[in-house]
Amino acid sequence: MSLLFRPLRTLMMLAFAFAAGIGFDRIKHSERCQIAGGSVLAGLCTGEDND
Repeated sequence: MSLLFRPLRTLMMLAFAFAAGIGFDRIKHSERCQIAGGSVLAGLCTGEDND
């Protein structure tokens, strides 16, 4: 019975790692945008200074 759950557990861990990576990337993107003087709107950095 445990052999049946092992692939499911692996898929769940893979999905969790993917979601954590997406969340981490979004947080870092918004931090970089705010440092540049912009704001994130619909996933895009707007109003940043490009000097």
